[in-house]
Amino acid sequence: MNEFNRLTTRRRFLGTTAAGIAFFTTPGLFAEELALTPARTEGPFYPDKLPLDQDNDLILIKDSTTPAVGEITHLSGRILTPSGSPIRNATIEIWQCDANQVYLHSADSDQKAEQRDKNFQGFGRFTTSSTGEYRFRTIKPVPYPGRPAPHIHFKVKQGDREILTSQINIAGHAGNKVDHVVLEGISRFDRELLETDFVKIKDSKLGEYAAKFDVIIGRTPDDRDRPSNRTR
Repeated sequence: MNEFNRLTTRRRFLGTTAAGIAFFTTPGLFAEELALTPARTEGPFYPDKLPLDQDNDLILIKDSTTPAVGEITHLSGRILTPSGSPIRNATIEIWQCDANQVYLHSADSDQKAEQRDKNFQGFGRFTTSSTGEYRFRTIKPVPYPGRPAPHIHFKVKQGDREILTSQINIAGHAGNKVDHVVLEGISRFDRELLETDFVKIKDSKLGEYAAKFDVIIGRTPDDRDRPSNRTR
């Protein structure tokens, strides 16, 4: 079973388990639907001034040849509906602290100017095509004081509308068990939906990682005003 099918199967299982018998008793609901990606707080450090370079490669800024410090990670996935259909023209943004624990935000970076990795872009965006796929090159997230669980923030938009804001956590990391943002106000099932494996790429001379994370979204701005065929 390939990585995408494994993750999709896991989402189907978690979604079915979390919803329980409702899938089988509520008209219009189907056990084959994927579980929706839970929302999480944006946090205080969404960039207050976006960088000039906003592409999907956070390791190199513009024409620089000096890469960011950290363990290079190839983050990819698809933005999908609960039925598994790809969502096109969705823009996904990611942001995270650098390997020195500093965010691209004046409230953090101004105080830690000497500590900040100026070669790390800190923010990137990618717009999906008809396949719903996205991809980024970034660093493996690190913990920092107050957040023992390493994470990557993300936001999904269509046009000027924000659809979902959440966070990606490293599956199996010890910090997940004590991090207040990971734990508070969310079920165990939903916590697992926000976790993914960061796997070392075989034969990578740079020690790179790969992480796959699918974002499952309900009704989007494009279809919000369309009549639903489901029985309410």
